[in-house]
Amino acid sequence: MNAVSPFRLNFLRALYLLIVVGTGVNVWPGMFHHPHWELFEGVVACMLASFSLLCILGLRYPLQMLPVLLWEVVWKTLWLGIVALPQWRAGHIDEAIVPNLFACSFVVLYYIGIPWRYVFAHYVTKSGDRWRAIAGGPA
Repeated sequence: MNAVSPFRLNFLRALYLLIVVGTGVNVWPGMFHHPHWELFEGVVACMLASFSLLCILGLRYPLQMLPVLLWEVVWKTLWLGIVALPQWRAGHIDEAIVPNLFACSFVVLYYIGIPWRYVFAHYVTKSGDRWRAIAGGPA
């Protein structure tokens, strides 16, 4: 029943680790030693830092933390399609876009590594949690 192989589980762990190391190098140093951040810069830094902490949990629980990787796939795919692709088509890929384009291109690894049958079985076809208490049952 949608068993995920040990190889795939370890590949998922490697994907979580990629995020932890990447944010550890690029985000965490600035969390404690930063000049005054503008509002949006601070929001992005704190979101990425919290994301990396959740990915640490993914090292231990790779399947339970899959929604975190799905979020990674969705936002990077959206950014590539809505921001980068139109800029590329217009010939406006500049030095400001290139680092994000490089980082977001790693989304290909997540498409390869995510066990899509498991995702479909557990997040699409599986019955959701109930919305109300059952009469006479536990709350």
